Order: sequence, then C-alpha cells, then structure tokens
Amino acid sequence: MAPILLNCMGNDHNDYIKQLVQVKNPNLDTMEEDILYHFSLGTKTHNLPEMFGDIKFACVGGSANRMKGFAQFIHKELELPGNSEEIINICEGTDRYCMYKVGPVLSISHGMGVPSISIMLHELIKLLHHAQCRDVVLLRLGTSGGVGLAPGTVVVTDKAVDYSFRAQFEQVILDKVITRSTELDEGVANELLQCSSELQNFPTVIGNTMCTHDFYEGQGRLDGALCSFSQEDKLEYLRKAYDAGVRNIEMESTVFAAMCRICGLKAAVVCVALLNRFDGDQITSTQDVLVEFQQRPQVLVSHFIKKRLGLIV
Repeated sequence: MAPILLNCMGNDHNDYIKQLVQVKNPNLDTMEEDILYHFSLGTKTHNLPEMFGDIKFACVGGSANRMKGFAQFIHKELELPGNSEEIINICEGTDRYCMYKVGPVLSISHGMGVPSISIMLHELIKLLHHAQCRDVVLLRLGTSGGVGLAPGTVVVTDKAVDYSFRAQFEQVILDKVITRSTELDEGVANELLQCSSELQNFPTVIGNTMCTHDFYEGQGRLDGALCSFSQEDKLEYLRKAYDAGVRNIEMESTVFAAMCRICGLKAAVVCVALLNRFDGDQITSTQDVLVEFQQRPQVLVSHFIKKRLGLIV
C-alpha cells in the first residue's frame, strides 16, 4: 500500500520518498488490506499513520517481560507524562508478541531464534511503511554468550556472522538458497560506542556477533540433551571464532541485519554477555547480578535515543 504524499514536489518529493521506510514487495500495492496477523493490526481496521507515524526508534528483544520493562524504563528516561506502570500492550489481541509505544519509541518482543524474529520483522517493517514513518533506527537489545569477554561486557555488533564466520544470512525461498549481506550501520555502532564512553558504567566493545540456529549443540555447548563433540572440539571452534573477530553468540542477529539492510533501515545489535564461553556453558552469576547485566543494553540504548532526540548535549 503506497503512502499518500501531500504537497511534495521536485527534489523535496524525492527526498521525502527516500526517507520513508521502504518495503521490497510490489504485491502489497495490490492488496485491499494488509493484516499484520501477529500484531493483531491491519491497514483498514487501524489508522496506522495516526497511531505510529511519529516513531523514530524501534527497539526489539526476545523477552516479553524485558521489553515491557524497557518500555517503562524509556518512559521515565524521556520524562513523558502519565504513569509508566500503565502502558498498554498494543498487541493484546494476540499472544505472539508484545508491543508498547512510548513517545517516538516502539518496544517489541520477538521471541527466540531466527524464525520468530523474522516473522516479527516482516510485520514491523510493513507497519512502519504503512504508518509513513521516516528516519527510523532499529535496535535489537539482548543477552548473549561472550567469546573471550568478561561477563557483563556489552557488545555492539560490527557484523552479524554465521557458523562459518561469514557476514551473510542464507534464506531458503521456494527451492533456492538466497544469500543476503548482514553488515550493520557503522555510524550507528560508533554512536553507541561513544555513548558508552560517556556513561562509563560498564565495558563496551564493538565486535562480530555469531548467530546460530540452536542454543545447545549449534553454539558448541556441552550441556544439552545431545552432544556430538568433545570439550577440545568446542574450545577449538571458539578459538577460531575469536580469531575471526567474534565476541559473542546469540540466535537472531543475521536475519535482523539482513532484513534491515535490504530495506534500507539503519540498525544495530546491542547484547550483553552473560558469561565467557571459554570458561563454561552454565551461567554462574547471581540473579541480582544478571538483572543488572540485562539492564546494561537498555541503559546504553536509552542514552543513544536521548542524544538523538537532543535531550542530552
């Protein structure tokens, strides 16, 4: 469904078009209504430009509770009116994802793994397009396993890489394997690193993030229900990953980077390492420490958002 453009002519018209969130599917223009099933939203049943047209930041993370917590946190950080405890889940008509709108910020859960976040991203990008949003930055906030890093270190992703440390995402479409680049926006990553240096609250690094399709064997863990390799095999693989620039491991970054890149969206992945995988596979930090660790990406992204909005000089 093409956006309605008013009073746009010449170069101004072209600039306006470039700034709008784009989709790469001409079939949408022929649809009477586009129903975003997993958000419980639709282009006819909801006025998406009115509801979401002012969005500048879409922050996504795996856990529904964590993203509700982030929405409440950013509400306080932006000093918005109203009670942050009373924010409403826009997707309450479905239990697939949760979504909270806090001023110009969306906070959305995406579940675990590539398939779950892929579904969410298709509908989020379409939502931003139908709402005629412009200049939106997407940020994934999450947890991860560190590779050669102390627990609590925050990793801003340079490149999202696959199991062979290649900056690409392979998608099976019909009977073909399509390969897409997973390089993220260098400027946004550097802005986030600068924000971390201003905060000076916790260590932050830029490094490659390896995305796997499994939490256990796919990440070289020895503590799953199945294990087809030795401790030595695991450590050798992690050493190869480290030498290839990998600093953390999670399960969503490649498809996130690929979809944002192909749709021209600036994006970043910000994950805290809960452990150093060279030291083991099980988390040993106390619950209080883990809660503080998980808040670190939120604190960093909040600082980034406030700087972008001109609330911090």
